[in-house]
Amino acid sequence: QVQLVESGGGLVQTGGSLRLSCVASERTFSRGGMAWFRQVPGKAREFVATIRWSGGNTYYADSVKGRFTISRDNTKNTVWLQMNNLKPEDTAIYYCAGKRGYWILTNVPTAENEYDYWGQGTQVTVSN
Repeated sequence: QVQLVESGGGLVQTGGSLRLSCVASERTFSRGGMAWFRQVPGKAREFVATIRWSGGNTYYADSVKGRFTISRDNTKNTVWLQMNNLKPEDTAIYYCAGKRGYWILTNVPTAENEYDYWGQGTQVTVSN
């Protein structure tokens, strides 16, 4: 149904920055939200950050807190992930995800199965 198109991945050195973009094909309900996950091939996807469409509430994994920032533009159906002070351990395929259902402050969605649609993934590689 909803298609997500990602861009912005690439190769950077430790300490560098990248900005990932995710554009949704159509508007989602304001009750829902978007997220970024990352995955090393052969391993499970790891939660990175999420944002609520309504109000822009955010939540981050401890591993990226203070370095990454998730943001959105409701009028453009777009979500970004600004990644600063990148580290080699940030190397992964990054996926954008959308949640159609309620995104609630008392139970922030951080699991894969809480999201309904996914982007194709974009590779981020951080070298020493």
